Amino acid sequence: MATPKKYIHDRLVLLILTANTFFAILTGVLILLKLDSARTEAYIIQYRPSLGLSRYFRGNNISILSFVAFSLLVLVFHTILSMRIYPVRRHLAITVLAMGLLLIILSLIISYSLLLLR
Repeated sequence: MATPKKYIHDRLVLLILTANTFFAILTGVLILLKLDSARTEAYIIQYRPSLGLSRYFRGNNISILSFVAFSLLVLVFHTILSMRIYPVRRHLAITVLAMGLLLIILSLIISYSLLLLR
């Protein structure tokens, strides 16, 4: 797939792509820094306050690392989708990138707050 030249030179697209990449890397770094490899079954991966006493669900390291994989997957998927949509509708491609940014930031906030609940 050839990248359209206008896509690479669009300043707003580059700004959102830079923000997406920054927050995806920040998500990965913060999770890896807070992760303790000695703990195997001590991480809270789900918090559901409507369940009463059993509202915390525990998981292992791989469950927490799935947030990193999710943010990287969102980054790649939304970038490719935006590249394909850009020649047809510029505003729709920018909207796709902005929705990806929202998902990555929400992933960062949720994963970091779950790591603080330990």
